[in-house]
Amino acid sequence: MLSGRDYPAARDDGPVADLYDDFEGSELDLAVWLPHYLPAWSSRRATRASYRVADSCLTLDIPTDQGTWCPGDHEPPLRVSGLQTGSFSGPAGSTLGQQPFRDGQVVREEQPRFEGHLQAGGHVGIRCRMSLSPRSMASLWMVGFEDRPDRCGEICVVEVFGKDLEPGRSAEVGMGFKAFRDPDLAQDFAAPRQPVDVADWHSYAVDWDVDEAVFTLDGAEVRRCPRPPAYPLQLMLAVFDFPAWSSGDDDHLVPALVVDRISARP
Repeated sequence: MLSGRDYPAARDDGPVADLYDDFEGSELDLAVWLPHYLPAWSSRRATRASYRVADSCLTLDIPTDQGTWCPGDHEPPLRVSGLQTGSFSGPAGSTLGQQPFRDGQVVREEQPRFEGHLQAGGHVGIRCRMSLSPRSMASLWMVGFEDRPDRCGEICVVEVFGKDLEPGRSAEVGMGFKAFRDPDLAQDFAAPRQPVDVADWHSYAVDWDVDEAVFTLDGAEVRRCPRPPAYPLQLMLAVFDFPAWSSGDDDHLVPALVVDRISARP
């Protein structure tokens, strides 16, 4: 688990160009990964991920006693354990930050500039398995670093909601683009049903350049989307829980995303 120590701003020689993390050992590489989810809108103390590195895997999970993210502000309420390879914000009280979830969102805790891994084209892939219920989801996506507010588009490598599973048989696997506030990016996201059990190991990837992004599942093409974002993107990796979706007898469940490896190269 995390200590209260500060994290490095970035590697001394700049952001990682090629990233291959198979999570050997017992520690997360904190020069690449920030173990918090969008802390500018909350605080680092309140957004620490629950994670462990063991048996050559990274496990992100949400314990039963973990509180909600941005309580009283984000709707619907959510709980999250997430990592990201970039972060920054303006000063507290400003509106300069990454992925604001409403108009007029203001920074609660200023974040130092962190560039663990950014890239503007190439390949990103993950091998992982998921333990989800109808109230949870897991995802690997990339978003603009937002050094300019319009550089905020998303390339989603994989997004799976537990409510859209046929357990042991199939899943709706989300892939594509989310435009947000990028005027030059067309919304192009879909979640076609795939004959996979996401509780088993599967590989999800995207290869992209200025013209096109190709999304694959276990090496097979699933989607093609034209005109991806052409600016630097950071990786975002997280598991989410939505308490409002509770069936009343599922508060004991602990959703988890278990990652065998992540690769990224320009």
